[in-house]
Amino acid sequence: MKTKVEIRKYYNLKIKELIKHNKLYYDKSSPVIKDSEYDKIKNEILNLENKYSYLKNKASPNVTVGYKPSNSFKKYKHKVPMLSLSNAFYEEDLQNFEKKIFNYLNKNIKIEYSVEPKIDGISASLTYRNKELIYGVSRGDGKIGEIITENLKTIKDIPQKISSSDFPNEIEIRGEVFIKKKDFVNIKNQFANPRNAASGSLRQKDPKETKKIPLNFIAYTFGYKEIISHKYQSDFLSDLSKWGFKINKDNVVLSNINDLIKFHKKVEKKRFKLDYDIDGLVYKVNDLKLQDRLGFTSNAPRWAIAHKFSADSADTKILNIEIQVGRTGALTPVAKVEPVNIGGVIVSNATLHNEDEIKRKDIRIGDIVKIERAGDVIPHVINVDLAKRSTKSKLFIFPKICPSCGSKTIKEFNIITKKYDAVRRCTNDSFDCERIAIEKLKHFISKEALNIDGLGKKVIEKFWELNLIKRPQDIFKLDYSKILKLDGWGSLSVNNLKTSIENSKKVSLQRFIYSIGIRHIGLENAKLISDNVKNISSFLEIIKNNKFDKFINIDGIGETQINSLKNFFSNNKNVDILIELKNVLNIESQNSVKNGILKNNTFMFTGKLEGISRAEAKSLIEKNSGTTLSNVSKNLNYLVIGEKPTKKKLDQAKILGVKIISKEELLKLLN
Repeated sequence: MKTKVEIRKYYNLKIKELIKHNKLYYDKSSPVIKDSEYDKIKNEILNLENKYSYLKNKASPNVTVGYKPSNSFKKYKHKVPMLSLSNAFYEEDLQNFEKKIFNYLNKNIKIEYSVEPKIDGISASLTYRNKELIYGVSRGDGKIGEIITENLKTIKDIPQKISSSDFPNEIEIRGEVFIKKKDFVNIKNQFANPRNAASGSLRQKDPKETKKIPLNFIAYTFGYKEIISHKYQSDFLSDLSKWGFKINKDNVVLSNINDLIKFHKKVEKKRFKLDYDIDGLVYKVNDLKLQDRLGFTSNAPRWAIAHKFSADSADTKILNIEIQVGRTGALTPVAKVEPVNIGGVIVSNATLHNEDEIKRKDIRIGDIVKIERAGDVIPHVINVDLAKRSTKSKLFIFPKICPSCGSKTIKEFNIITKKYDAVRRCTNDSFDCERIAIEKLKHFISKEALNIDGLGKKVIEKFWELNLIKRPQDIFKLDYSKILKLDGWGSLSVNNLKTSIENSKKVSLQRFIYSIGIRHIGLENAKLISDNVKNISSFLEIIKNNKFDKFINIDGIGETQINSLKNFFSNNKNVDILIELKNVLNIESQNSVKNGILKNNTFMFTGKLEGISRAEAKSLIEKNSGTTLSNVSKNLNYLVIGEKPTKKKLDQAKILGVKIISKEELLKLLN
């Protein structure tokens, strides 16, 4: 067996090899090896990094694509975030998507869908002002992109000036940059695939280099628009074409799930005959007013979904079953398999989901199994080939103690379903369990939390191993002189990390509460809590005095979330961590909308509202500075009643002198 030094030496040798060929591929446009040989080097590096967590390099394929991507582009904050889409793979996913729409709108209305092929390219945003292109921006992280205007101007499909009289004074048009298959044939020796070619070209420092690549652009929607004059998405697409933008000729409008599925099958059959790569279809609610009503979750629009094409699968052998411990203590079994190529991706791990799944499918070490990989979903085991099972195989026994800290593991009983959860969990929900602590640290620095660039998952694992970071507060006490001596770290990367950590110290209360990593407290619940407590000092007072029951009055926070908060902060070490972080961070107080017409007014609902869901009504109230409560109390100003209201709530409201109003009266208050 090779030593750590030998493994690192071999890894660094492969990295140098990759850098050399990346330069020949992307910078010199004169590759000297075949694509298959290049892919072999890249996959070998990825496999080494998966196997040995201490291996890391900024030139790794996990970190960068191509040769020295420019970091000199100016940053640009999108007026409307460029969020990703939720994915659908099966008919059931589409039915659930539509069901959620009906639930949110609180009515079973006829919905039309604008259907568009999902081109496998690079998203870009074009801002026009007074009919002239002023900004071209990359998607970036969805909130902040890079200004690549000059590079985008080299694409012939993008008009730089619009002559149409009805073109908006200011509008942000979004679309996909891609390369046609026939054009890629001529440059295939320079890039791994068409998508990489598009990405690398748009990030060239010199627009003259971008111009050499035959890029195309198809427009598909708008982000910011000064005035929404269109009624339907399909109407907007027609106007895009009239204004001089190219749109997809396969765009259609369909009206039910069955038609969506039929069209999906039709396009999937002909996808390889198309002159560009697509990986599915996008369905958008066609009515723009309904889009506006449905709005967004924290990371995706409620009114759109990407229906991916069929999954790829392959047979392989299970070499071992390892138990991973997640941030919330969940024990997840992962199959280590003989590496197999599935849809062009080398797969060596597959999730087994949970203990019950292993029992149900009777999965054992040594089994030959079929593994499926659908889109970007983690590969999973479909079934076992029992005919190829060894007679000496043994049942897999799931551990009853945590493999990380040795604590007892349990399956929690769900009061609502009257069943035990499928997931087994470590009972040590704190930083005392090594694996939980590492995963909590990864969560703490993630994009939705403190968003610390340069401190990725592998870096966290490396710094943990070196005892540089054990608790979140340690991030802000790092000894940069020690980091400077580590392999792969130079003065520039250390300074960048230091700057990123300093910038992260200013954080909103919502993101801070989310960053702590409390089970059942996601971004949405963190917002509800932060809106209620307003500042970190108030939150700490509630923690110290164990007054979490006051949150029961927050609409959207229930006993599950409250019990989770109680359990987490019953551990004094977790409280100490919070106090230390409060002292080192600038945690901004939660500011509500100041000038909303419902400011300082509280509302509660009882009974079913006609034509509008509670979720939408609640959203409207909050947008106008109002607050929603879940219980009748002296703090309640309005009780909004619908069909079949609860008598007890009505009686309580009358006793306390709470004003009782109808949905129509609420809408009048909202103008």
